[in-house]
Parts: sequence; C-alpha cells; structure tokens
Amino acid sequence: MKYYIIAGEASGDLHGSNLIKALFRNNADAKIRCWGGDLMQQAGGTLVKHYKEMAFMGFIEVITNLNKIFKNIAFCKEDILAYQPDALIFIDYSGFNLRIAKWAKTHNFKTNYYISPQIWASREGRIEKIKRDIDTMYVILPFEKDFYENKHNYPVHFVGHPLIDAIEKRPKTENAAFRLENNLDANKPLIALLPGSRKQEVQKMLSIMLSVTDSFKEYQFVIAGAPSLDLDFYQPYLNPNVTFVSNKTYDLLSHSRAALVTSGTATLETAIFKVPQVVCYRANWISYQIAKRIITLDYISLVNLILKKEVVKELIQGDLNTENLKTELLKIVSGDAREKQLQGYTKLLEMLGGSGASEKAASLIVKNN
Repeated sequence: MKYYIIAGEASGDLHGSNLIKALFRNNADAKIRCWGGDLMQQAGGTLVKHYKEMAFMGFIEVITNLNKIFKNIAFCKEDILAYQPDALIFIDYSGFNLRIAKWAKTHNFKTNYYISPQIWASREGRIEKIKRDIDTMYVILPFEKDFYENKHNYPVHFVGHPLIDAIEKRPKTENAAFRLENNLDANKPLIALLPGSRKQEVQKMLSIMLSVTDSFKEYQFVIAGAPSLDLDFYQPYLNPNVTFVSNKTYDLLSHSRAALVTSGTATLETAIFKVPQVVCYRANWISYQIAKRIITLDYISLVNLILKKEVVKELIQGDLNTENLKTELLKIVSGDAREKQLQGYTKLLEMLGGSGASEKAASLIVKNN
C-alpha cells in the first residue's frame, strides 16, 4: 500500500511519526510519502515538505502569506498525482488539508482524517465539507465522537489520544540527573514555564509569566525552550532563579511541582504528567476580537473542554496579569486547589481511553483502504 500523509505543525509531526511506525507494523511493505518534519522522516516516511515552511498561525500571518500557501497547495496536488497513493491521510492542519481533500475526492483518492479539525470550536459549518470529502475520520478526543455521530450523523472512530503513547514511550531521566545535567538547583521545587514555540508568542507570554518570580523565590522557574529557538533568544530572560532547558519539555514536566502554560496542546500534556497548572492566553487585540466572535467554546484548555468544567484556571487576555497569576499559582503549589486539579486529571486520563491510539488508527486505516 502507498500512503500520502500531510501534517503541517510540530504536534502533527510527532503524531504522524508514531502513526508511520504503526503503519509499518501493520503493513511491512508500505510506502509512505509525507509532509511533516524530522520525526516523520526518521520514522521511515519520505519527506516532501517540512512543516517549518508551512506553519502560519493567526489571521494576519495567514493573510500576509497567502501567495506561499497557494503555491504549497498547488505543489501538493501535483505531487499526489505523480505519486498516486492508495490512501491519503490528513493530520489536523485543517485550513490546508480540507482544501486538498476536496480536490482529492474529485480525483477518486481515498481520504482519511486522523486528528479532527476543531470544528466543534469554530466554523461548525465545515461539517458539510467533511461529510463530502472525508471517507473515514479517526478522532482523539472523547467528546468528538458524540459531536460527529449524535449531532451531525457522521460516523467516526474514537482511537484515544496519541499523546499518551508519546509520553509513555519517551526516555525517562531521574530527578537528580536531570537537575545536574541542566544546572538546576538540587533542592528547590521546579515551576515549569511553557510559553509556546513561536518567537512572538514566547516574547509576549514569558514577560507576564516571569513577572511573578520575585514572589516565589523558594522555587526555581524553568523555561521549556522550543526546538526552533536557541539559547541566545532566551538569554535576556534568565537570572539565578530563572533558567532554561531546550527541547526537554517532557523531562521538565516529569520533575515539576506546578506549571504556567500557554493555551494549546501543552495544557493536555501537562495534565497527563499530573502537574497542576495555570493556563495563560493573550493575543494581539485584532486577533483576539476576531477569535472571540467565531469561537463558541466555554473554555480554551483541552483539560476543561474534555471534563466539561473548570478544573484548571484559565487567565485570558485582560485577566492575565501579575496579580491574578500570582494568586492562582499560589493555590496550586499546595492546598485544596492543587488536590482538586490532581483528582480532575485522574478522571481526564480515564476519559482519554488509554494507550494505543496510533496502533488503533493504523490498524483501521489498513483495514479500511
């Protein structure tokens, strides 16, 4: 079987790499061509385009890069036609992938979607495109099955969340060794700072996150550095009580007492590691005003969305300030609020369906195509 996989972000590269490994286990003779990143290439896929050339986030950035986006779409179509895959597999990245899916159906390619577009959050009308253009959908969040099947009469497969596999299979480091390797204080409890991965986002979020450090001098704050940003970028933020580790977020979370986390997949990763957190979000004024009008959710963090109640505190836009952040962080380093979050995490892990998401998805893809 020949597969063509399209992922457009770092998280898609991670989940795509595990899916590729599972596809090879289910179909040893598989040939896989992909858009993604280093991890998908290392897993055995032939990399066509790196996600770093495609990752445009926010309304303004998308508009200013429309010409490049349209060129990527045209090239993708040409490459698929030349390769003639038995099945296309889309991973998240809906703005690009749904356009390719529409075209693919007119050329009679089989279409599979792994990790659903978040149409439950905004632009729900895209369900009609999905029904028309996607042969089989594999969802990773428990409420998505109900959303698609009961609300929209579109059958899907719930396979569980691939983050559980990624976290379970990672190499583990002992606390003392991790601290020694990264020049961390041997005794102070760690507070992880997860400010995101994009330069502008990190600059915006770190400044507010670090504004509370003087009130928590008995803790060591550690910035989870993004792979795409080097030490020189983070250097101005560092001091004896604030340090930095690069591309070691999972190790950091496994040894942290609490975390301040920019909204996104990182909120779920933090919960899987059972680290109490405060969720932070602040966008530029224009992007926030647009998002506020099209997003129809009660919460912004996946933890609260899955549990359907506020388990982790969300500080959004104007509410994200030093005083509120200090108050909420104090609550989760010890006390009742901390225990309530940890209890919520236990329920969350039950709902996520356990390990094996990549294997389940790969098995179904091989069976259905």
